[in-house]
Amino acid sequence: MDYDKIDADGFGRALRGIGLNLLVRDVVAECAFLEAVFDMAAHQVTADFAIVTYGDQVFQLHSDGTYHSNPLLGLLPESPPRGAGMEIRLYDTDPDAAVGRAEALGAMVLQQATDKPHGLREAYILCENGYAWVPSRPKD
Repeated sequence: MDYDKIDADGFGRALRGIGLNLLVRDVVAECAFLEAVFDMAAHQVTADFAIVTYGDQVFQLHSDGTYHSNPLLGLLPESPPRGAGMEIRLYDTDPDAAVGRAEALGAMVLQQATDKPHGLREAYILCENGYAWVPSRPKD
């Protein structure tokens, strides 16, 4: 699928399995963060929407304004963190490198890259929307 050219109807019809859609205050800023820290690719970025790819995975970002008639919007907290309790795990991202890039951007690093007993080295990084991004790799 060509994420840069597909129209909304075609994109929606092509989605399968489990989907992830994050509501964010600023789609363009969130895309810049995801590209800079996690080497993701953003497609069809507008103030309201973006398709984001991470390896073979695809997810969406929507601005709050696009949810004006959606019942979920009323449940969003006025102040961060929005994503409390949710971890977005990125199993193909070097946590040490991601922490370095996040710190260079001034992002909040909740936990530096750490070897965990479950076989992974991982870090916890918050984006400005309060979502916990967890870059992870198998321990050496």
